[in-house]
Amino acid sequence: MRILLTGASGFIGQHLLQALLAEGHHVVCAVRKPKESSDPRLSYVHADFANDTDKSVWLARLSKVEAVINTVGIFRASGRQTFERLHVLAPRALFAACAESDDVRMVIQLSALGADAQADTRYHLSKKAADDYLASLPLRAYIVQPSLVYGKEGASAAVFKTLASMPLSVRFGSAPQLVQPVHVDDVVAAIVALLRHRLPLAPGSTAMRVPLVGPEALPFSDYLARLRSALGIPGRQWVLPLPGPLARLLAKAGRWLPGALLDEDALRMLDRGNTGDAAVITHLLGRAPAPIAAFITDPRAERTLAKLGWLLPTLRWSIVAVWIATAIVSFGLYPVEASYALLARTGIPPALQPLMLYGAASFDLLLGLGIAFLPRRRWLWLAQLGLIGFYTVVIAFKLPEFLLHPYGPLTKNLPMLAAIWLLYELEE
Repeated sequence: MRILLTGASGFIGQHLLQALLAEGHHVVCAVRKPKESSDPRLSYVHADFANDTDKSVWLARLSKVEAVINTVGIFRASGRQTFERLHVLAPRALFAACAESDDVRMVIQLSALGADAQADTRYHLSKKAADDYLASLPLRAYIVQPSLVYGKEGASAAVFKTLASMPLSVRFGSAPQLVQPVHVDDVVAAIVALLRHRLPLAPGSTAMRVPLVGPEALPFSDYLARLRSALGIPGRQWVLPLPGPLARLLAKAGRWLPGALLDEDALRMLDRGNTGDAAVITHLLGRAPAPIAAFITDPRAERTLAKLGWLLPTLRWSIVAVWIATAIVSFGLYPVEASYALLARTGIPPALQPLMLYGAASFDLLLGLGIAFLPRRRWLWLAQLGLIGFYTVVIAFKLPEFLLHPYGPLTKNLPMLAAIWLLYELEE
């Protein structure tokens, strides 16, 4: 079968692409950055859901395409990557083109549990709008609705494993917050099975909503506990319950924090729950979906990565605190005349001492702020290694009392250098 796959560069899309090729299908990947392929069964076409909201654009891409699978989705809007464009306008244009095509026989839409009549978040409402439009067309369609999808290299799975590995977790509010995690391999296998088996539709209907869930529904805090156990981390994780009003206040603040996982919509979706009937996926797979205990395949490696997920940021922010505190102290908390005296002993003439003192303090402050807020920091770690190494050598020769001081103000640079080198090596 010749299949048009959108979102092929995404998490689920990448897994699905490999599964489709393994099944012998010919796949046309609609992506923003097409590339050459040496596989005759694989080709790429340029497509941008932020712009391709006209039916005619998609019709030109559907020549000899028998099935279309749409996996494009975002959890948060950014710039032109809006829910309206990516979840509603572009999918509707694609589905309308499929209905007019002489070749397309089936569409599979990757939606989400919760995109139904009770939807009340922008994410769910936008998914529902595309789902409902697809279901209204005279075209066989399967609207797959997964719960939380786990995959070893998935971004959300990495976050959840990090949360599970911490000594303390937080429970936001008192709602049950039920989830039914499903492994990405089972999601992909179920979608491939839909192409093969084509589940019967209800009389008079052209579309079917298919929940893709794991075998067990459980509270989100229990999901973290199961991941913790599968990672091989001994001991129980302490859970700090936050009252509902405080949880909602923190969620509201999360809207303004870059990279924050929790915002008001995320909390509402978590409170609502994310569960469904596992009978359909069990039928498609010919077996029960994988349990959470089977999600972790390499406990030692995954445990290490999970812990680094919170230990590295802790280390980074401690170094931010060191640079900013050093700058504040140098700006005047430490007697300025005493600072000038130290500079004089290193050979700095009086006329340059204010420039050196306040220039170095300003540079320390900029280093701290840069580590805190710059998205690309690897060059900053190298700059710090050079700066601290230079300070250490100069002070060791010019002010040897700090080298021999019982509090070790200079020798403490050694673990600081080691920590910075660790961050340089491990930070992406």
